[in-house]
Amino acid sequence: MGRRPGHAKGHGPGVSQAGGGGTAEDAGGERSDATRLVTAGRRREWTGGIVNPPVWRASTILYGSVAELRAAGHDTHHRLFYGRRGTPTQWSLADALTELEPGAEGSFLYCSGVAAIAAALLSVLTPGDELLMVDSAYDPSRAMATGLLARMGIFTRFYDPMVGGRIADLIGERTRAILLESPGSLSFEVQDVPAIVAAAKARGVVTLLDNTWATPLLFPAIEKGIDLSIMACTKYVVGHSDAMLGSVTAAPGRFAALRDTSFQLGQIASPDDAWLGARGLRTMGVRLAHQGASALKIAKWLSARPEVARVLHPALPSCPGHEFFLRDFKGASGLFSFVLAGGSDAARAAMIDGLALFGIGYSWGGFESLALPVDPQKHRSVNRRDDAGPMVRLSIGLEDPDDLIADLDRGLARFAKT
Repeated sequence: MGRRPGHAKGHGPGVSQAGGGGTAEDAGGERSDATRLVTAGRRREWTGGIVNPPVWRASTILYGSVAELRAAGHDTHHRLFYGRRGTPTQWSLADALTELEPGAEGSFLYCSGVAAIAAALLSVLTPGDELLMVDSAYDPSRAMATGLLARMGIFTRFYDPMVGGRIADLIGERTRAILLESPGSLSFEVQDVPAIVAAAKARGVVTLLDNTWATPLLFPAIEKGIDLSIMACTKYVVGHSDAMLGSVTAAPGRFAALRDTSFQLGQIASPDDAWLGARGLRTMGVRLAHQGASALKIAKWLSARPEVARVLHPALPSCPGHEFFLRDFKGASGLFSFVLAGGSDAARAAMIDGLALFGIGYSWGGFESLALPVDPQKHRSVNRRDDAGPMVRLSIGLEDPDDLIADLDRGLARFAKT
């Protein structure tokens, strides 16, 4: 099947085995990310000779005999057993996601990014354990730490995203895991992931990374030493703002606990959403390239505007951890923030409300551009922010960047007048 080195056989719904199947595998040898995006997960036995695996919807699976039923219960790895264990629709996408992470063992799909975060954390933490979570983590991750995990007797300490190797000083006897997010949510601090991973491995601590911003195309997390790489596939994988989906990809030795925890939680991604994710995945490379280039052009334009105090884009020197971005990342995606030079919340709202090409809404990564007022200081406990003015987060879509710049130009004029 052309299994790539470092990949292991998958285990259950959304569990990956490497290799795409079909004639694409016959080429042999290492393949580029662009080629894997097209070929991965397309096993001949799942596609039936057509281009895309169809949508297999199922709850009950029928067996020809009692003996066949009993035999199926011993091995449900990529074999039909019960709908909650998945069908080829989910397996094909999970296989493809594992194929994109060099050295990964397997992937599991979830109904959302938050569900993926929860399953990943619960697979490594038990009552009495301590979790170190980056202070710039996604707000639902923080809420999970202070809510669900706290109720389970799991203590969370938040750490400075720029701590780097000094995180070794924070690792205690009860520390079992570190949750990273790089770049950070809303404020885009880039962490020194290799230094944190090295400190964690020296103490036997599991590392988890929310890699939604970069995807494995821009930051191959497993290859960098991360144990569990998490994505809200709702964003760039789906790419069309029409499905909720999450994933966790595990390094060797970490998948069994993830699989068992996910089964025990009853986690399963809808086959329809998995199909939309697989469809979106095929174009993720070209979308990321276009959106990343457009976002950087817009970020540079904003950095020269008098109405803007600071642009928080990892590819720009004004962003904390820019040096780690240059060292570790293969490129930038289409999400960043900027701080206005003074002004009020009303002035920020006036700027955003009048934008013609930017929608106002949560999430990001779709083909359409979005603008959102954000206030990171509401979600920080270690690093209190003292920005010059209110902040705006932009998700850049597939529109012409010059049209988006013209729209923002008019918006900044409204901000200045207000």
